[in-house]
Amino acid sequence: MRAFLSGLSRVAEIIAGSMLAAIFVIFMYQIILRYFFEPAGWTLELIGILWVWVIFFSCAFVVRDRDQVKFDILYLACPRPVRRVMTLISAAAVVGLMLYAFLPTWDYIDWMKIRKTTTVRNPFTDQKIPLRDVFSIYAVFMLALIVRYTWMFIDTWRNGPPKTEIELVVDELHAQESAK
Repeated sequence: MRAFLSGLSRVAEIIAGSMLAAIFVIFMYQIILRYFFEPAGWTLELIGILWVWVIFFSCAFVVRDRDQVKFDILYLACPRPVRRVMTLISAAAVVGLMLYAFLPTWDYIDWMKIRKTTTVRNPFTDQKIPLRDVFSIYAVFMLALIVRYTWMFIDTWRNGPPKTEIELVVDELHAQESAK
């Protein structure tokens, strides 16, 4: 199971990296068009769409919790039992708020199907892309957060709060000492 999840993680990283590479290539193409030929407006809109997708896709599937910027001075100053309660409350709050906001958010995203992109067209149908398709990644992001923080709540309930970096280093030092 761990190998399967690792493979899925790698695929998500490749997808996010491909979107970033596409942004770069389109940006360079835009520069060439602007200075040597006639500018094309679709490049700006496509870069914006890809940027929205990179942000929410990456936050949903690539960026790990420990890679997030956190203001955790008070959290780290508390003893483990207090950190456990803080983690349970924050995980429950994130899940609750995301569940509360999901249906209204999806309703708005679905309403966006009547609006379409200005210049970007679907390469297969040559029709403008509904904005519902552009912003649907936000619903995926919300679902991923619900799953991630539900799992954090369950794991914290069973095993206590995640170990801090200092605790991990101390555990590693103890393991090295006991191996000697």
